[in-house]
Amino acid sequence: MSRNYKFHNSESAYFVSFAVVEWIDVFTRNEYKDIVLKSLSFSQQNKGMEIFAWCIMTNHVHLVFRRVGEHKPEDLLGDLKRFTSREIVKAIIDNPNESRKDWLLEQFKKAADQTSNVNKYQFWRHDNKPIELWSNKVIAGKINYIHNNPVAEGLVYRPEDYVYSSAKDYSGEKGLLNDVIIVDL
Repeated sequence: MSRNYKFHNSESAYFVSFAVVEWIDVFTRNEYKDIVLKSLSFSQQNKGMEIFAWCIMTNHVHLVFRRVGEHKPEDLLGDLKRFTSREIVKAIIDNPNESRKDWLLEQFKKAADQTSNVNKYQFWRHDNKPIELWSNKVIAGKINYIHNNPVAEGLVYRPEDYVYSSAKDYSGEKGLLNDVIIVDL
């Protein structure tokens, strides 16, 4: 991993994107998105993760966050990815309506076989590409990018219409995740 993709200043806010292996569209089912959402909420309430913006797309997640407390940002993100990986794979295995179950598990198994630190299934790609956000202008740019991602993908016409995003919070309405820290854009 390039030095540019590491968390250098643990006090800063960061923009991260993390994707499902092979960019597989797993998050077409709400129950899998809800696992990520619950984990984000747990990280806020119990691990000192301050979230400024978030969005769960069909095959990746965008997040602007900062740590408060003793946890390092890389540990917060690592814990989030490990937990959601296990829970989403389990949900896929247990879901009787998952028509792609065998194919998905095969893809996750192939990805795990290509890495030394994953035993059975690898759900998330290893690259997170954290970008330190050093000014309000840069933070606003990343938040706008996150919120406009569903519009760019043709999922909605307006950012605030995409349910699995903090755009609704920024439009003055209540979104799915509590305690999102709103930044003046």
